[in-house]
Amino acid sequence: MKRLFALALVWLPALVFAVPETPNPDTLNPEPLVLERASAATAVEVPHKSTGQKIAEALRERGLSRDAAIVAISTLPIVELRGAIPVGHVLLPDADKSTRLGRDDLRRAARIFFWAVLGNMLPVPFILLLLGPVSNLCMQVPIGKKFFEWLFARTRRKTADIEKYETLGLTVFVAIPLPVTGAWTGAMAGWLLGLSFPHALVSIFLGVLIAGAIMTALALLGWIGAAIAGVVLIALALGALGRALRAKPAA
Repeated sequence: MKRLFALALVWLPALVFAVPETPNPDTLNPEPLVLERASAATAVEVPHKSTGQKIAEALRERGLSRDAAIVAISTLPIVELRGAIPVGHVLLPDADKSTRLGRDDLRRAARIFFWAVLGNMLPVPFILLLLGPVSNLCMQVPIGKKFFEWLFARTRRKTADIEKYETLGLTVFVAIPLPVTGAWTGAMAGWLLGLSFPHALVSIFLGVLIAGAIMTALALLGWIGAAIAGVVLIALALGALGRALRAKPAA
């Protein structure tokens, strides 16, 4: 009780002197305060940047050329070529807007395609050659064993259909430009299937070329390119699978 009385004596003067003074009417602004709201005309649109664009800007700030940035982005897992080609068209914009498929557009697309394919293929030989020794070494440690068991189980689950057709299935799998496909997963799948190094490398390279052609068509032609690329991909896949199925009984 004594403590409460002492606290009251301490805080009472502070509360009294803290009471604000009555404002002078002469100093008041007679005009009411109006809060302005952002309108559609005054609003500034903040463009959304993809992960590839953010990485490209970071690489450019570190002094990398546009071509080197495309290669670096294409080597990354998940992003790979399907992210590097659209970013390449941002880094190398169309200088002549009057034509959609002019010579400058084709040269620019070929340049981006070349560097993206090169970057996407760079890690493939190392994965095919070193995945076995590295995984065997790391699996001697409990954390490494847990990680590679999860990685291999995930890869087998994502690439279950490849086992039926091996080379052809691996090519089609890599060629489909989706987040769960690509050269990284294809290389791991090729190693898990026990394909020889040249066999797996050629299959993945063909898949990367097809994926690059699809993404280039999308970048140049938009939805028209998407439709054309989808039809071409489906036709190639069905034709190749049909030939493989017809050849199996003969073997």
